[in-house]
Amino acid sequence: MITKVPIYQIDAFSNGPFTGNPAAVCPLEKWLPEDVLQSIAEENNLAETAFFVNESDGFRIRWFTPTTEVKLCGHATLATGFVLFNELGYNQQTINFNCLSGSISVTKSNDLLTLDFPIDNLSPCDCPERLIKSLDTSPMSCYKGASDYLLIFENQKDIERLSPNFGMMSEVKSRGCIVSAKGEDFDVVCRGFFPQSGINEDPATGSAQTTLASYWKDHLSENKFSSCQLSKRKGFFNTEIKGNRVLISGKCRMYMRGKLEV
Repeated sequence: MITKVPIYQIDAFSNGPFTGNPAAVCPLEKWLPEDVLQSIAEENNLAETAFFVNESDGFRIRWFTPTTEVKLCGHATLATGFVLFNELGYNQQTINFNCLSGSISVTKSNDLLTLDFPIDNLSPCDCPERLIKSLDTSPMSCYKGASDYLLIFENQKDIERLSPNFGMMSEVKSRGCIVSAKGEDFDVVCRGFFPQSGINEDPATGSAQTTLASYWKDHLSENKFSSCQLSKRKGFFNTEIKGNRVLISGKCRMYMRGKLEV
């Protein structure tokens, strides 16, 4: 029997056409087998595909890259909130989701959507030699979060000129690598490399803001900052730290609506 599934493609953390990070969003009446979810994500070939089901205790959300399920994804959650608010008639101000990382939410204020995520916990560490070689340069400092390495560089130009060897980087045991520095037109700039998860360079990584917040809260004058992810498409964020939570705000743009058959 063929199952038809609604699918939306949304550009999250964008400021116009062809900016931000494309995510596929698939509302489900009930969960499909895990191998089917993974195959859909592989076929979509986007950084993440989000699936969600309205269960008895609220919405449950899961995210898949083309190769694996991940525990937390910011841009695809923002995109899912956009679909619920703008396409599926959700009429409350806040949507709560249950996921592998606990409870998260999306709040709507006009055209701005805000994620409420747990802040990452960072520990200073020696930068893995394989990671240094993959970037062909050494950072000023290195930290390890729950999933990723965070490498701090001196300035924005250091971030812009990085050209990683992704094959070598994929051998480093982590979800991926975030690189960051103070920005020129934004408080902070960053890039995100995740070859271990099938994504060489992510256009705009919402979950990376939880890691960036953990570092920059001690290195900026305020507990809020603007940031730009310097991918080819670029991603745009406003981030605020509130205790052990991080509020990550951005805009979304509809790109495509349709149905898939499995």
